[in-house]
Parts: sequence; structure tokens; C-alpha cells
Amino acid sequence: MSTARYPEWQAEAAEALIAPIVAREPGPVLLCLQAVQAHFGHVPGDAVGLIADACNVSRADVHGVFTFYADLRDTPPPAVPVRLCAAEACQAVVGRQLKAEWAAACGDDAQLAALTGVDEPIFCLGNCALGPAALVDGELMGCADVARLKAAVGQAQLAGEGA
Repeated sequence: MSTARYPEWQAEAAEALIAPIVAREPGPVLLCLQAVQAHFGHVPGDAVGLIADACNVSRADVHGVFTFYADLRDTPPPAVPVRLCAAEACQAVVGRQLKAEWAAACGDDAQLAALTGVDEPIFCLGNCALGPAALVDGELMGCADVARLKAAVGQAQLAGEGA
């Protein structure tokens, strides 16, 4: 996985991200977590204490917010994240089958699994008429199947290498 896409954890950079948020609004724990993740690609463990101090709340409060929101992560994201919609409409049109087939494809291809990470469901992409839906590197895909997912992963990987 390329680390050039996401900068290494730097407390000074995180403090610079958090300070204007805290100045605008008292107790903005979620906004601070989102800002750190947007900058670093994840929320490093050391950021929890930093955010707690800046927002004048306990580390437990920050940890509670962090663990409540499924989109917040404590590890760097995969190079090409693939997220399959787990909402009811997509489940009704072979979403569960697609999840199983994608897991099998990643299980058979270690390079694909390393590139796309682990199963990270997402709930409703608003593309219900074209289910099952998926996000591949942030790009919405309708009528997803394993072949289209693999092609989109390959395309995103090439685009990432060219950047």
C-alpha cells in the first residue's frame, strides 16, 4: 500500500486541524475526529487524547464518539477501499450473494485482499434502483458484481499509480 496518499501521524498537524474547530464551536468531538481522519486517512490512537484535551472532555467521551461512528477508523485505509452496500434494498437483489462472492475472490487472491482491505459494509448509498451498490475508491457503482468490482479496483489502482 502506498503511504504517499496519507501523511504520517504528526501531533502538530493534528493540533493545527483541531484548533480552529474548537475555537468555532464548544465540544466538537466528532468534527475534530473527522478532520484528523480526513488529513491522515485514519484517527491515530494518540489523537484521542489530543482531541479530549482540546475539547475539554474525557478520553472516554472521545472514544465513545469514535467507536459509535462506523466511518471512523483507527488504521490506515486500504489502497483501494471496496465497500458493499448492506442496506435492505441491496440485500434483496443479491447483495448477500455478492458479499460472499467478493469474500471468496479476495480469499483466492491475496494481492486483491491486501489492496482492497477487509469487508467494510456501508449502509445505503442511495442507489437502490441499481442494487447491489458499492463504493470502489469512493466511486459509486450500481449493479455491482465481482467482475465489475475487480475491473474498478484495477482502474483505481492504475489511477493511483499515475498520481
